[in-house]
Amino acid sequence: MKVLVPVKRVIDYNVKVRVKADGSGVDLANVKMSMNPFDEIAVEEAIRLKEAGKAEEIVVVSIGVKQAQETLRTALAMGADRAILVVAADDVHQDIEPLAVAKILAKIVEEEQPGIVLAGKQAIDNDMNATGQMLSALLGWSQGTFASELNVEGDHALVTREVDGGLQTIKVKMPAIITVDLRLNEPRYASLPNIMKAKKKPLDEKTAADYGVDVSPRLEIVKTEEPPARAAGIVVGSVDELVAKLKEAGAV
Repeated sequence: MKVLVPVKRVIDYNVKVRVKADGSGVDLANVKMSMNPFDEIAVEEAIRLKEAGKAEEIVVVSIGVKQAQETLRTALAMGADRAILVVAADDVHQDIEPLAVAKILAKIVEEEQPGIVLAGKQAIDNDMNATGQMLSALLGWSQGTFASELNVEGDHALVTREVDGGLQTIKVKMPAIITVDLRLNEPRYASLPNIMKAKKKPLDEKTAADYGVDVSPRLEIVKTEEPPARAAGIVVGSVDELVAKLKEAGAV
């Protein structure tokens, strides 16, 4: 079985995001970029499937700017076998929307014929949480979202997913689209020897035009602004004073 894993280049989760002074977007100048954390979990799960003998090949795909090569090399260093970069934008500030990403991925799936697509449940930059579901609809494949546990058994997969109030286990027919959640696993660090080996692993470069997909944005970002600063707390001397303050604020 072949596993396909889409990965996205985003601002590193440890970086404090800065908004441009004119409110036109997020400032990306001299900002550390890395693989979307949910996608990193998907890559790790694909590697574990291969280590368990349930997968033979792992293909990672990134759709965006040319700089996403670094993200793909990270996935290759973790243990992926080969990579595909689809250059769909020249400007690092242009975000390829989920529908366009899903359409390109659908074309790649037709070419590669994987048995399973493992993707992060969402990207931490736009929090859309839509690409996996759209890809499933375009392909007509089974889907399991928010996976916190995955077991592949023959032509089916058991997916434990997090839902409101608990966990739900579903059985999906392969091939399937699975989007993964934080509690699925702990991604490994790439070792120095594997980082060196990753430089020699195949990385094919394509364009959105090669797949006949229009990536023109359908949405327009009107304004970006930082959340309001948190107001300072108030120290009260007694329970009665606390209740009175809550009543003033309309909280009780």
